Amino acid sequence: MFKLATNAFPDGAVIPAVYTCEGDNISPALEWVGEPSGTESFALIVDDPDAPAGTWNHWLLWDIPKGTHSLAEGYQPASWIHSGKNDFGELGYGGPCPPRHGGMHRYFFRLYAIDTPMLGVRRGAHRKELDRALSRHRIGVAEYMGRFERK
Repeated sequence: MFKLATNAFPDGAVIPAVYTCEGDNISPALEWVGEPSGTESFALIVDDPDAPAGTWNHWLLWDIPKGTHSLAEGYQPASWIHSGKNDFGELGYGGPCPPRHGGMHRYFFRLYAIDTPMLGVRRGAHRKELDRALSRHRIGVAEYMGRFERK
């Protein structure tokens, strides 16, 4: 079974401030196991479906090599791993930062198993471009969720 996990917080629990805009705004360490047969690479999307204007993208990564099974805390992609532009307008991770007094938001970490070593999506691409490639090449997905609220 394809599973994604972090030791930073339990699945479904509150994300510690260090991983948010109220802390160091660094990514939590992630680990995964059990990818489907035929996996050639991975892609990661972190988003907030509870954002006021619709789903907010916090992190887009793809072309993660098939032998990789973890990302370190504060991960900065190697040159061969592509990072897309998040909805903060930046490459890389942008931690949870919902509007103050806007209630609890959910943050989904989704790791996709891909049937090709490279998706052919340009570095700096937006979510729509990544989604198009994923629709043709994903063969599995593992999910982990955390919550965060700014008071």
